[in-house]
Amino acid sequence: MAEFGRRGVLLGSAGTLAMPLGMPHVARAQAAGVKIGLVAVQTGPAAALGTHLKDGFMQGLKHLDGKLGGLTASVVDIDDELRPEVAVTKVRAALERDKVDFVVGVVFSNILAAIIRPVTESGTILISTNAGPSTFAGAGCNPNLFVTSYSNDQVHSVMGEAAERNGYKKVFVLVPNYQAGQDAVAGFKSRFKGEVVDEVYVPLNQLDFSAELAKIAAAKPDAIFTFMPGGLGVNLVKQYRAAGLAHIPFLSTFTVDESTLPAQQDAALGFFSACPWAPNMDNAANHKFVRDFEAAHNYVPGSYAAQSYDAAMLLDSAIRKVGGNLANKPALRAAIKAADFHSVRGPFKFGANHYPVQDFWLCKVVKRADGKFATETVRKVLSNDTDPYAAACKM
Repeated sequence: MAEFGRRGVLLGSAGTLAMPLGMPHVARAQAAGVKIGLVAVQTGPAAALGTHLKDGFMQGLKHLDGKLGGLTASVVDIDDELRPEVAVTKVRAALERDKVDFVVGVVFSNILAAIIRPVTESGTILISTNAGPSTFAGAGCNPNLFVTSYSNDQVHSVMGEAAERNGYKKVFVLVPNYQAGQDAVAGFKSRFKGEVVDEVYVPLNQLDFSAELAKIAAAKPDAIFTFMPGGLGVNLVKQYRAAGLAHIPFLSTFTVDESTLPAQQDAALGFFSACPWAPNMDNAANHKFVRDFEAAHNYVPGSYAAQSYDAAMLLDSAIRKVGGNLANKPALRAAIKAADFHSVRGPFKFGANHYPVQDFWLCKVVKRADGKFATETVRKVLSNDTDPYAAACKM
């Protein structure tokens, strides 16, 4: 167990007390403080995403001098291991033994689906900083769930809209063969009205795309659209460039971002993504976040980090608004819903379903003057966009 910063943010592991014994003056401070269960995958290939998420939230606490709404903050560190049954066990321990006041984080939607009931049915507020499944955005919305990212298929639809506005008539679609891949295609098609010349689904563990690249070359599309996360995206981007296909616009979601660019590097230059945030967003809150994050961690933050940083600032504003009274849940929920904080993405508000209403951007991979790779905004695609499921939410 290690102390974080100089002002008392304490980091523990799930199932353990978030502070050492034998320190009565610290114990008294924590009794009047706020405890966060921070869920971030830290095991296996997806650990890089969890690292972004965790580092982003902790950067927020550092900027807040280790406090949320004036209360000393402590964090119970929960590695969900990308295994739903493990996540449930660890989150229950955080709720029942560590008595966390909030559960924050979650990269993957299957983990959120596993923990939402034990968290929210205990009366605890859950803030998802990345996973945003449509199942909880519409009729399945939950008063104790808030999302600081987006509805999952919104980003894919943004790229469909971008392709439509660019005047592309023929697009080749390439995604992994699992639910998220199918959702990506549905999201893209919801706004792209041209011809999908081919729709190819590959195994989730595929790393050689030579057959698919040959199909793309033969189809001669105006652009390709792909959702290819993690290692799949790293390999696809490198092979796409090596195959001499970079003249065909590469439109993607969760394929070229700050979590994959360190491995893709020059191969990803000029490739496109869609997001509600990029590191070059021009506002004071974002300048401070990116500057201090890079100084502390020596890598460029991605959206996983930015959305978690926003969650820290959101909680700070809400706890301050209720005067530190965490027991008054209706007032606390109303204070969170008010979203009275400066987001790194600029304008931010919650819709009726507790998912954001926000702007979305077409972004492009660049190599900065310092040699680091990042995404930068090209143009705004959607303004104040509400996800398509919000109308079905009856909270």
